[in-house]
Amino acid sequence: MKLPGFLHIKKLDLFIIKSFSLLLAGTFFICLFIFIIQLLWRWVDEFVGKGLDLDVLAQFFYLGSLTLVGQALPLAILLAALMTFGNFGERLELLAMKAAGIPLLRIMAPLAVECILLGCVSFYFQNVVGPNAQVKLYTVLYSIKQTSPEVEIPEGVFYDKIEGFNLFVKHKDKESGMLYNVMIYDLREGFDKSRILVADSGKMETSADQKHMTLKLYSGELFENLQMNKKDNRKNKNVPYRRETYREKIVMIELDGGFSMQDGSFLKTQAASKNMIQLKESIDSLTIHNDSIGMNNWKSSMRNSYQMKTALSNEDSIAMQRDAVYSINVDSIYNTASKVEKLRWKRNEYNKLQQIKTEYEIKKNIMRSLDKDLNKHHLMWWEKITLSLGCVIFFFIGAPLGAIVRKGGLGYPVLISVATFVLYYIFNTSGYKMAREGEWYIWVGGWLSTIILTPLGILFTYQSNRDSTILNIDAYKEFFRKLLGIKDKRHIALKEVIIEDPDYTADYKKLDEIIHISHKFRKENKLKRLPSLKRIFFGDGNENVIVNMGEELDILTEEMGNSKSKKVIILINEIPIIEAKAITSPIKNKWLNILTIVLFPVGCAIYIRSCIYRLRLLRDLIKLEQTAKKLMDRLIKEKLV
Repeated sequence: MKLPGFLHIKKLDLFIIKSFSLLLAGTFFICLFIFIIQLLWRWVDEFVGKGLDLDVLAQFFYLGSLTLVGQALPLAILLAALMTFGNFGERLELLAMKAAGIPLLRIMAPLAVECILLGCVSFYFQNVVGPNAQVKLYTVLYSIKQTSPEVEIPEGVFYDKIEGFNLFVKHKDKESGMLYNVMIYDLREGFDKSRILVADSGKMETSADQKHMTLKLYSGELFENLQMNKKDNRKNKNVPYRRETYREKIVMIELDGGFSMQDGSFLKTQAASKNMIQLKESIDSLTIHNDSIGMNNWKSSMRNSYQMKTALSNEDSIAMQRDAVYSINVDSIYNTASKVEKLRWKRNEYNKLQQIKTEYEIKKNIMRSLDKDLNKHHLMWWEKITLSLGCVIFFFIGAPLGAIVRKGGLGYPVLISVATFVLYYIFNTSGYKMAREGEWYIWVGGWLSTIILTPLGILFTYQSNRDSTILNIDAYKEFFRKLLGIKDKRHIALKEVIIEDPDYTADYKKLDEIIHISHKFRKENKLKRLPSLKRIFFGDGNENVIVNMGEELDILTEEMGNSKSKKVIILINEIPIIEAKAITSPIKNKWLNILTIVLFPVGCAIYIRSCIYRLRLLRDLIKLEQTAKKLMDRLIKEKLV
């Protein structure tokens, strides 16, 4: 059965998909490993010194990998697309495809379809696999956090990782396990009934089940506070204590039994632990809950506000009360009161205002916390969509950039990928925080990175399809070389295979003619003097002579580059490149030149530039004449003419 045309996969498509998929597999595991290390770095303090088994660490890495697939996949696609099309461009395979009449968009088409499928895979991991793995990962981390640390007492510092104890050891003998100059604060029964043990030496042993630790102390003293009754406490402020001297004493310390999985069902309420359906349900319930609390706060605030209240029901009684209130002169009452009463009134009103302010602050913080939780659920719902679209957007950034840069390997692709992902991370994090705090609209914060990167992908795709040099390093080098006036040098190499030998006799005569033209131009134009404005901005035709000479010189050196003599090639490379056009204004329009003269700063900069180039042209012409004479002597010496 013959497949329809749109389902027919060509060998070129298979070659492109294979090249991309192999690189994608490698870059995905590299990116996932980087994100796992970042996750481990965040929680490394909870792992240290707790004697965790390998299966616990394996659970952590496995569950962490499942939760990070959605973040690692877009970066891996970006890097793989850059490397794939960079390799195509570097090996001229992309040029061969275009020469065969295949446009760049057709080359990218099979990979675009693959990236859309990968976006669907990313969405599945974020919406189905990720939330379940997130709950289990949080449960493992919570269980690790609740695990007591493995006892490993350091030297010279107080160790407080054992609940109810504070231990100090000045020196440890690692071979024998002996501890020297030991001090123990036993605070299990509270600070008032604390015990302090001091010993010259001791030894620590832990039971096989890791539930108890035995400390054998030798040659020391014990100090213990004695509990006092209330009557004694009133009569005497001194606290009695007991002092004991011992030669050997055993202290039993109860430890946690090691790692045990805790109940993590309460972690399911977090936004990261829900799929899109659960997030939508939570958003609706949180919205109703927050609105009800906000309404209650508003009613409470209205009840506590300073309003005139009355129990009268009819209009006459209300009017009578209003007249009675208005007839009271509050200022006269305040002025006739004593200083003590005034101070008491002020203090009462101040306390009322402080109480109202504190109540408002508490309510404001509660509402802010509730709104932040609601915003997190909104952002998490949008994030599952934006990260999936990121797989496609990053491809349309990476593939065109690789076609433009045409550099494979791990050099430029890694640099550009890191720069692009850092840009994405900055905008994504900024938008998330601003939307979470309620300073931006939710959809703006959730879609900020996508809104910014999508036009970049469109721009790069458009430019690469037109064979633009927008990111061609060589084009920028040439631009800055001309802008900064950096001289270029000849690079003619000795050829192993020469089809046609140079005509040395004609070349000898041409060199002599070029020397004569150069010498005459130097004498007539007096390049050491300051030129006139007319010569720089409008030219006088003399520069055409040296321009033509430079072009003939380039043709001559290219022809003599077929020489078999190594010394001739060396002398040819020493001949400078003549840039005669630089001694005039770079602007060729007459009226624009007049405008630059009127605009003094611009015209002054062009004038100074031309003066500098005139001096450089003078040095180049002198060197040209000297090197040309040496080359003519070399041709005679090697009997080539």
